[in-house]
Amino acid sequence: MSTHVLRSRRAGSASPPVIERDPDRLARISEDAAHYPGGHASGLVQPRTAAEVAAVLALGPPVLVAGAQSSLTGGATPFGELVIGTAHLTSIDLECDRVKTGAGVTLQALHEALAPHGAWFPPSPTYYGATVGGVVSTNAAGAATFKYGNVRPWVEAITVVLADGSVLELARGAVAASVSGFDLVSPARTAVIPIHALTLPDVPKCSAGYPLATGMDAIDLFIGAEGTLGVIVDATLRVQRRPAGTCWALVPVPTELAAIALVDELRSAARATWVSRDPHGVDLAAIEHLDRRSLEIVREDGVLARLDIDVPTGTDVVLLVQLELSPDEAARDLWNDLANAREPGATGTTMGRLCRMLEAHGCLDDAEIALPDQARRAAQFIELREAVPSGVNRRVALAKSSIDPRISKTAADVIVPLTRFAEMMRVCRALFEERGLDLAVWGHISDGNVHPNLIPRSYADVELGREAVLALGREVTALGGCPLAEHGVGRNAVKQLLLRELHGDAGVAAMRAVKHALDPTGRLGPGVLFPSP
Repeated sequence: MSTHVLRSRRAGSASPPVIERDPDRLARISEDAAHYPGGHASGLVQPRTAAEVAAVLALGPPVLVAGAQSSLTGGATPFGELVIGTAHLTSIDLECDRVKTGAGVTLQALHEALAPHGAWFPPSPTYYGATVGGVVSTNAAGAATFKYGNVRPWVEAITVVLADGSVLELARGAVAASVSGFDLVSPARTAVIPIHALTLPDVPKCSAGYPLATGMDAIDLFIGAEGTLGVIVDATLRVQRRPAGTCWALVPVPTELAAIALVDELRSAARATWVSRDPHGVDLAAIEHLDRRSLEIVREDGVLARLDIDVPTGTDVVLLVQLELSPDEAARDLWNDLANAREPGATGTTMGRLCRMLEAHGCLDDAEIALPDQARRAAQFIELREAVPSGVNRRVALAKSSIDPRISKTAADVIVPLTRFAEMMRVCRALFEERGLDLAVWGHISDGNVHPNLIPRSYADVELGREAVLALGREVTALGGCPLAEHGVGRNAVKQLLLRELHGDAGVAAMRAVKHALDPTGRLGPGVLFPSP
């Protein structure tokens, strides 16, 4: 059978950067956002070029690539490896509808560079401190996946340094000619990268190892591989023009079932708008949600008061709706449209249609809408959403430092078709309640994707929480969803087990075969994705 040949090149001559071994410096990179216990690095290097990355790999030790270390799975927590930091890989080169960026460019810096050109990178995940290398390596997804999908289809090319120190430049279109996979030809060796197709859940987010498929594109092996197949040093991303205007609606809803019903109608309206291209339709990019416990956390932390956000007593869910406007709608007097939203002719405008849907579900009077000229208020809505995971992570860190150092972040990252969402939430709450656990749930309800998070009071809670996460993951798989939606697998033992249960032993063996072909000695991210031997 024929295969597609991938040819890597010599990296060029370069000396490795100085290895930093200062204990205080290494302590600051000893864990990621998962607060995974026991992290330690043998050193830190921060290369500026692909050749310097290759020189680091030539030194021989196991390595772990780290960007912002915002991983929630322990995937960016070192366990004795030499850490390759991407902070100096920061080039940005914009050409038409594409931008080539270094792996260390943050999403914030990327969007600031694109803004003067009226462009943006639509699938950016929620955290703008994340780096381009990180979001590509994890195939990140976030709130706007509902409209724009995850990062993978927006990546046009990458430069990756392989374990043998050679440089592979991949543009999209290097498709396997048959099920036999790819031939890798490097200056040091040749190898066959075997591709055995796996069956993936039919959901918009699935960050569950390597997406092996018949006729797959070689670039997709590295997108989402969590740094286990090579070190991505730059990526070429598609970008597009920003919407003419964006509105944000903060919508308190009395019950979770009522929130699900409203989301279902909003999603249907958005999809109809995409098909009809109606300039006055309801064009949604995302719907976020925060549950009652999440709201209690931001109230306890004083966030609601500081942001002057009023959430009525008895609210079970707050929805945060991101609405994009056509040029026609952005040019309208939107304040007037809001003021007249209940008038008979209001259904001919985007604001009128949105308000009518909110009113039909009994939510209009308590909703607050930030129009495009209210950027500060919109930022406060987004800050409210981000205050929830920050509040939970802070509580996890406090429990780890004051109660038990074995405590770490314990959370699920699950997605199901929206038709099964209510069923999943019933199961989720039951699994945590029957174990007496404190649970907060937030996430991207427009995708059917949520993040149930344990708020630990003891290490026993963590152990019970892991049981609940594992049980929930199994139920999600049975509902046609994916128990590994956004955040990847990392070093998390429960998620590694869910990976095995999702794909079976044969599926994991197929992934390991790919890993062995590209990294035969297992030096890249050992223990990430798969348990170390």
